[in-house]
Amino acid sequence: MPRHGGSTARRRAAVPAVALAAGAALAVALPTATHAADGPTGIGAKGAFLLDSGAGKALWSKAADTRRPIASTTKIMTAVVALDGHPADLDKQVTVKQSYRDYVTRHGASTADLRTGDKLTVRQLLYALMLPSGCDAAYALADALGSGPDEAARTRSFVAGMNAKAAALGLRNTKFDSFDGITAGGGYSTPRDLAALARHALRNSTFTTVTKAVSTQQKALNVNRRYTWYNTNKLLGSYEGVFGVKTGSTRASGPCLVFSARRDGRTVVGVVLDDAASRYPDAAKMLDYAYRTHTPLTLRRLPPAAHED
Repeated sequence: MPRHGGSTARRRAAVPAVALAAGAALAVALPTATHAADGPTGIGAKGAFLLDSGAGKALWSKAADTRRPIASTTKIMTAVVALDGHPADLDKQVTVKQSYRDYVTRHGASTADLRTGDKLTVRQLLYALMLPSGCDAAYALADALGSGPDEAARTRSFVAGMNAKAAALGLRNTKFDSFDGITAGGGYSTPRDLAALARHALRNSTFTTVTKAVSTQQKALNVNRRYTWYNTNKLLGSYEGVFGVKTGSTRASGPCLVFSARRDGRTVVGVVLDDAASRYPDAAKMLDYAYRTHTPLTLRRLPPAAHED
């Protein structure tokens, strides 16, 4: 998917996380120490949220409830609808249609390079969706799992299911207008809502297994073709304990990242939206703040042919 996208403040006593949602500017003005009392410093994202997943407690935020385009982080909900709504269909076979490839070409979208006529299971398509951020895989899932007489009706019903799931999860500042997040029709979410969505998704063991994979090889069921997909999340394999979740980047959204890590039995979920220069270093700073540590960060490099999202 195309990517287009002071002075030292006096330390204060720690304040409740709910108050920090309104104190975004403070996070930028704090000293540069990793464990500053009021949160991580120097976070360039326009929106961010840090959540202790086990306790369901907000740890720090910046413009947490401001609605923004979220690009391919939308695919977290695509996966959730597939897994929550169709748990018995993981081994269902889906035939790749030329229309999925045409869609990717028409929109210049990220792709898993699915080949017309190949048969893949829903489980395999989840890897194609979440690792290389395949919009063709998102289309395939929506078409296969939606209801209606034709592709347009089935994909519309799938997106309606995404919005129904958002409502059921209490994501009041979230609206989906597509199954992949690449269109400019008005879909949006917030850092707080995305953190809550990721927390829910990570309760599903299949989702966690998929998103923690650095790479995978999957063989088509009907032909001798093997797909190799690499995870676009460079924080995975670069920061100790990280096991997800999803990248996203469009001209409208800027670079986005939903991430999760587990250390010493404690799981933390984070979100950065519209982070033009440093989404991965910012995510690492946020995790260091949560775990009260400092972790050297050398980002994993993707192979030259791999897609970057």
